[in-house]
Amino acid sequence: MRDELDLGPSPPGEPCVQLGRNGYWEQATRECRAYIAQLRRVFGPEPPKTRLVITSNDHDFGTYRSVACRFDPDDEASTEYAFRCESEGPEYWDEEAKRHLIELERSMM
Repeated sequence: MRDELDLGPSPPGEPCVQLGRNGYWEQATRECRAYIAQLRRVFGPEPPKTRLVITSNDHDFGTYRSVACRFDPDDEASTEYAFRCESEGPEYWDEEAKRHLIELERSMM
């Protein structure tokens, strides 16, 4: 059995691309990938039975992207990792994520 915790599209203290904006899907995917990479830098790679993923979620205004941690609630390491990501995750982008997002934005121009 797997459970899933939604972690949001980016660190909670950071703005994220808004649903409906031109180029939303590509920008949201880039932000989610950067967030996953940052979570892995902070907490290390996911333990067995755990996976950080990008999800698509329906909303009244369309489908939005978000990062989720899928985990096995019967596995202590898996559960601990997921809840650490949710409760102790970074508030803001780190320098590596900022550089990466700027480089991606420039390459899209």
